[in-house]
Amino acid sequence: MSKRRRLAIVGLGMAVTPHAQSLLDLTGRVEVAWAYSPTEARRRSFAARFPFPVTGDFAAIAGDPTIDAVLVLTPPNAHLPIVRELAAAGKHVLLEKPLEGSLGRAEEVVAVCARAGVNLAVVFQHRFRPASLALAARLAAGELGTLANAAVSVRWWRPQTYYDEPGRGTLARDGGGVLLTQAIHTLDLFLSLTPPLAEVTAFAGTSALHVMETEDSVAAALRFDGGALGALDATTAAYPGFPERIDLAGTKATAVLTPGKLDVYHHDGRHETIGEEAAGGGGADPMAFTHDAHRGVLVEFLDALDAGRAPVNSGRAALRVHYLIDALLESSRQRAPVPVRR
Repeated sequence: MSKRRRLAIVGLGMAVTPHAQSLLDLTGRVEVAWAYSPTEARRRSFAARFPFPVTGDFAAIAGDPTIDAVLVLTPPNAHLPIVRELAAAGKHVLLEKPLEGSLGRAEEVVAVCARAGVNLAVVFQHRFRPASLALAARLAAGELGTLANAAVSVRWWRPQTYYDEPGRGTLARDGGGVLLTQAIHTLDLFLSLTPPLAEVTAFAGTSALHVMETEDSVAAALRFDGGALGALDATTAAYPGFPERIDLAGTKATAVLTPGKLDVYHHDGRHETIGEEAAGGGGADPMAFTHDAHRGVLVEFLDALDAGRAPVNSGRAALRVHYLIDALLESSRQRAPVPVRR
């Protein structure tokens, strides 16, 4: 039997809506004790849309022994101090991506939770789309054979008004640009479906379409363990925004994964289509998607707590995409191939 758990939400900005919708769907498994923001206007706006109690007292959440876990939805640069306090209080943490704004701080977030013995999961909802799960199952069954080539493409659009918001696209608040803020979801999914990456050669920069501190375009060549080669393309300069895509070419079949849809082209001539195209938030409205995959993240988090195991989207697993992003940016700076940490 699953235990009905008391959760709190910390951070009531743009990211909260699909999470709150998911919590409403899961009222049989969770009770939202508090929804916290230090900003009164955000508390009022949230309370007008969702039937959860709001508070401006973070210490009360950390100090409440009846709260099992906390959903942290703040900007990246606030994650480490919040997680430190919650982990010290014995709270499990479901953390909006990325882990933190820099690799060192991301590693510390994971270490803090490990030392405290609490579960840490990261909101990488693309793993929980039905088409993604269908591809993962086919890979586990060996239906694609050995990987020969792989490509990942995130050709999204963000207008300049998006980056004009205070802190957007800055190192101080976000920690990075298209890689850490937008493409990270698809890159995490890509890494969960492929062999470990050995090295990357990348170019990163800011296009003429945006005035911002960090990168809005990255192109890279990839080499995997086992010798397979691949390519990576990520940008927020592709108007009006296109569905992200993962292509895996194996010795038995090729798979093409987009939001909501999986096509598998078998070498024996069979063609499978699972699902259908869906919105993915790649255009000017970054929240233009359903909340089903976010609900999947919450279900996995609750299942892991009930089973006393690490979630599949654990903090330790999330470090893989941080290591990839760090290698891509370092390769661009060096103009040379860079190995990817494990």
